[in-house]
Amino acid sequence: MAKVEIYTQPFCPYCARAVGLLTRKGADFTEIDAPNGSQARKDAIARSGGRTTVPQIFINGEAIGGSDDLAALDRAGKLDALLAV
Repeated sequence: MAKVEIYTQPFCPYCARAVGLLTRKGADFTEIDAPNGSQARKDAIARSGGRTTVPQIFINGEAIGGSDDLAALDRAGKLDALLAV
C-alpha cells in the first residue's frame, strides 16, 4: 500500500474534504497537524516546492497537491492506482 501523508490544519474545510476522500478510499494515511507558522507547515512548504496552502498531500513522497488535485485524480480514475502502489 502507498505511503500517504497529508498536512492539515484545524477548521480547514479543504483538509476535511481531502481526509474524507482518503478515508472513503480506505487509504492508510498519516495526518500531520500543520497550522500556519509551525515547523510542520514549513516542512510542507519545502516538500511541495513552495505551495503555502493546506492540505498538502504526498503519495510515496511525491507532492500531488491539495484537495482539488486529489479530487481531480479520483475523477480521472488515477487515484486508486496511486494508492495501491
